[in-house]
Amino acid sequence: MAARTGKEFLERLSQSRPTVHIQGETLTGGIQEHPAFRNVVRTYAELYDLQHSDEHKDVLTYASPTSGEPVGTSFLTPRAPDDLVKRRKAFKVWADHSNGMLGRTGDYMNSSLMALASAADWFAQANPAFGENIRRYYEKAREEDLLCTHTLIPPQVNRAVAGTQQAGGKLAARIVKEDDNGVVIRGARMLATIAPFADEMLVFPSTVLRGTPEDKPYSYAFAIPNDTPGLRYIAREPLDYDRPRHDHPLASRFEESDCVVVFDDVHVPFERCFALGDAELCNGFYSQTASVVHMTHQVVTRTTAKTEYILGLVTLLTEAIGIEQFQHVQEDIAEIITTLETLRAFLRAAEADAEINEYGVLTPAWAPLNAARNLYPKLYQRFPQILRKLGASGLMATPTELDITGPAAADIEAYLQSATLTGAERVKLFRLVWDTCISAFSSRQALYEYYFFGDPVRMAGAYVKSYDREPYKAKVQNFLDQRSLERS
Repeated sequence: MAARTGKEFLERLSQSRPTVHIQGETLTGGIQEHPAFRNVVRTYAELYDLQHSDEHKDVLTYASPTSGEPVGTSFLTPRAPDDLVKRRKAFKVWADHSNGMLGRTGDYMNSSLMALASAADWFAQANPAFGENIRRYYEKAREEDLLCTHTLIPPQVNRAVAGTQQAGGKLAARIVKEDDNGVVIRGARMLATIAPFADEMLVFPSTVLRGTPEDKPYSYAFAIPNDTPGLRYIAREPLDYDRPRHDHPLASRFEESDCVVVFDDVHVPFERCFALGDAELCNGFYSQTASVVHMTHQVVTRTTAKTEYILGLVTLLTEAIGIEQFQHVQEDIAEIITTLETLRAFLRAAEADAEINEYGVLTPAWAPLNAARNLYPKLYQRFPQILRKLGASGLMATPTELDITGPAAADIEAYLQSATLTGAERVKLFRLVWDTCISAFSSRQALYEYYFFGDPVRMAGAYVKSYDREPYKAKVQNFLDQRSLERS
């Protein structure tokens, strides 16, 4: 199999039997038809169909180095600048399809797998088999066009202690047994987005491990099928209420489920393991392989698409109700434009300053991407605020599609028209604004962006520690020393 079509994606999902708990119901199949998932599943199928469209196939696919068949561009190992550009263009096509609202499309984890497999020698330090395992798994994901979810952190029980210490170490997923064929995992993890309809789950290290004997059972990285025996997902309440697209234009298309993952003595074969019991290897999992760099390249491309959407939406809103001539409105629009151009500059700089890493992979410059991932979680919070301020009470006057076509149609046409739109057109626009800044779906989007890479405060601390400020300190010190010499 090469790059999948939407039909092939749905056919594979129909054969999957993940265990999903949702709203008091336990599913063991039929995900693609369940009201909580069917709409977003169809959207994901559309993404796979784009890989075969005349307009996008040349950007979204490339020839497999093993089969020669077209495979997803997000699996492409960049060796030259054109490769990075092609990867970014492919990210953008998929991101544009959802206005940047889908945060866990396949290209995100595919980018990680590409970098990890390229750094197979890093994993081979602990065991040559681990290097072969990650390389082989990447090829499997590429050739089968797998959709992967992933999970990183322990349950949020007691933040005052490490996850490995919560309830005596019995809550966080850990290795409880090892046999001739693999390891057994017991406990829980958070937070697997799109888990119910993904093909596989990547269980990756996330927190800094101390390397003590107590941390050894929590030091691992592996991949398993989504319906592995003993694996259960607890899904949050769905934000797609199965309403018409007119009424919930975003939630009815792009509502990605988030799940707690329970490992009930899940057996993981050795050939599916990439790291076991090695805290140092796990701590370097992202940084030493450049995985985080390529993942962030995808993320900044997606957030650029999302910001373009916000700018277009705000422009439609201000023109519709005739407020763009006011300076305070222009100030808000300028803030969105500035954010957009900042993201574009980060992407351009990252690609322009890309360098070949020790594994022969052309890797975007980390400094601009790292700046973007620290900045955007805070910048995005302003967008719903701006939309709420500009939409004001008009966001309360948003009848449904049935009202527009029902007995209230004449009143809506007369009293809910705008400077440039009919009553029905204005309601349709304001429903979209509402779903972007007020609805439950929009609140989840704001929270998701804020914590996308982790706690922004901890990220800031890590950012400061990792940034080389010595040259700037020396420059200022030199200036101070020169001034002292002048006075003497």
